[in-house]
Amino acid sequence: MSQNLSDKLYTIRFKCDDVSHLTIKATDVCVDCTTKDCNFFCPADVYDWDPSQKITTVAYENCIECGTCRIACPAYNIEWVYPQGGYGMSYKLG
Repeated sequence: MSQNLSDKLYTIRFKCDDVSHLTIKATDVCVDCTTKDCNFFCPADVYDWDPSQKITTVAYENCIECGTCRIACPAYNIEWVYPQGGYGMSYKLG
């Protein structure tokens, strides 16, 4: 049986740290960004533009550590590091 993306994402777990491993380097860069690519390229919907606050929110708890954001942001405005030891992704086979 083939699984859709939502089903596959359900099989992984993230042990969440209190500190995000994802950082927007400069919020003004996001304000000036016309495409808001990060809202679309992340398979786990980590990034979301909040027009009322004029910031990109980061739901790092959803991150699957694929690293797409490191290279897909046209301004390279996202700093991505592995979560500190004992935190991060846990994959379940099957």
